[in-house]
Amino acid sequence: MENEKGASSSTFKMGNSAQERSLPYVPDCYAVPPSYEPRDALDSKSESVPTIDISRLKGSDDERRGVIQEIRLACQSFGFFQIVNHGIDQSILDDALAVAKGFFELPAKEKNKFMSNDVYAPVRYTTSLKDGLDKTQFWRIFLKHYAHPLHRWIHLWPQNPLEYREKIGKFCEEVRILSLEIMGAITESLGLGRDYMSSRMSENGMQVMAVNCYPPCPDPKTALGLPPHSDYSCITILLQNLTGLEIFDLTAHGGSGRWVHVPEVKGVLKVHIGDHVEVLSNGLYKSVLHKVTLNEEKTRISLASLHSLGMDDKMSVPCQLVNDENPVRYRESSFNDFLGFLVKNDISQGDRFIDTLRIKD
Repeated sequence: MENEKGASSSTFKMGNSAQERSLPYVPDCYAVPPSYEPRDALDSKSESVPTIDISRLKGSDDERRGVIQEIRLACQSFGFFQIVNHGIDQSILDDALAVAKGFFELPAKEKNKFMSNDVYAPVRYTTSLKDGLDKTQFWRIFLKHYAHPLHRWIHLWPQNPLEYREKIGKFCEEVRILSLEIMGAITESLGLGRDYMSSRMSENGMQVMAVNCYPPCPDPKTALGLPPHSDYSCITILLQNLTGLEIFDLTAHGGSGRWVHVPEVKGVLKVHIGDHVEVLSNGLYKSVLHKVTLNEEKTRISLASLHSLGMDDKMSVPCQLVNDENPVRYRESSFNDFLGFLVKNDISQGDRFIDTLRIKD
């Protein structure tokens, strides 16, 4: 056991990972170095995070203007907000979480049909971030698959559990409609109009589903489910069954920041601003830095729906947001560019896609 505890990350590959085997200890390669993740240096506590009644977008003009302003402030200060009254039936959310949990409870032989380290694969099952390749491993198992257009990809998804395609497919359809509504509100809040991105996202946009499982961890203070990172997407809409998500509040402690624990309320969805909206806004809005902490007793399931432009469609700064005082601050990039970044870089060591896009003065 001692030899295995001190083994390298390559020892714990898919099908043999510590989290899949429910090891009673955390191997050394999962231990997050204090210098990399100084969790004790910042408060991590539940407090109020922006929560927006999204149904008011369909209300009177005054109601819509009020919501747009709330979204603007949330995107500027947090890069994150929660939404209520979003119109997705609770049974759809519950069914999606249940069937996702059912997938991870299948025998290894069934899950391993989708095993892949190819970040370009439209469906892949793996562990950590890049299985066996990360210097630090993370206590996570996940299934990723493309979801739009649904008819193009759904036949590649798991057939077990039997209702996986039906239940996750329904969730994807509902969340995609919601994502277009939210993106319209975001572009409106930037003064670009609600339809600025609609055709590019509705017709040829990408939707990637990350179905995540974070099994109980024997020492949650030693390991992480995911390291601090931001999403490449325009926005990510998240559903979870337990707490564990933490976001970094850049404005706290006089600008030094602090980790904020996001509480879980049944039926509430979380919206992450991604790197491509930071680019779209020319830096007015910031992609949210977030991480996943672990639970010693319970399994956390989350469904992250990442929405972006098409595979090779490049996001760039609109000319409407550029002037002498505000020059272009970001290079253009696509989802495919992000995948190339993922192949060449190690997010576990703090590498961030958005950093490669910023134009230095």
